[in-house]
Amino acid sequence: MKRQSLSLSIMALVVVLAAFGPGDLAQASPVSPDDSNPSHRLVTVTGDAELKVVPDEVILTLGVETSDKDLATAKKQNDEITKRVIALAAAQGVSSKDIQTDYINIEPRYDDSYEHRNFVGYFVRKTIVITLKDITTFEDLLTSVLEAGVNYVHGIEFRTTELRKHRDEARALAIRAAREKAIALAGELDQEIGKPISIQEDYAGWWSGYGAWWGDRWGGAMAQNVIQNSAGNPQQTEGALAPGQISISARVTVSFALK
Repeated sequence: MKRQSLSLSIMALVVVLAAFGPGDLAQASPVSPDDSNPSHRLVTVTGDAELKVVPDEVILTLGVETSDKDLATAKKQNDEITKRVIALAAAQGVSSKDIQTDYINIEPRYDDSYEHRNFVGYFVRKTIVITLKDITTFEDLLTSVLEAGVNYVHGIEFRTTELRKHRDEARALAIRAAREKAIALAGELDQEIGKPISIQEDYAGWWSGYGAWWGDRWGGAMAQNVIQNSAGNPQQTEGALAPGQISISARVTVSFALK
């Protein structure tokens, strides 16, 4: 019975194979990957660009600290210094919306020893942030506020009010750099680039000058996708002020198809 079943199976297989022609069998064979598919022929590059621009505003972050064993006295001293600083900024033409008290802290302190604990006094801290639109008055204002009782200069950040314009320009230059790099890479292999398949903007965070103060925090610039900081060659100005230039950077990643 087993031999008979085996013979019948072989005969059935022969009949099935006979139903297909040679062309049909070749058509059923596995197909090799198509190298002409754009998804298999890509060159991926990054493009970087950096602009240098002269700043047109400066953000000055100041700290005022006073102390006394009497809380009311310590607070009053701090308020008086803060009022003088605000008045000096206003005298330099700074608008009230560009002057902000952004951090207030009152802390009792003790001089601890092994045997007993001595009360030192109340320490009152306040941070004042001034946005100066006319940077030529920066030196005079800084000198004045220090003489008025400011204890700390937490941050000096030169910026540009035309950040959006320069950011768009930096991004366009980065795209151009990516294309030029792709052409050069493909050319070395006797290839030519075709249409872009994907374009990705690589966001870059920047660290704000506000992060150096008592109320420490990081400044997120994901929406700006540039780096803005003081750099470059200093410009010639009167006095000792040399704000230099601001560096605005952009980076993109682009994949091009190969022809």
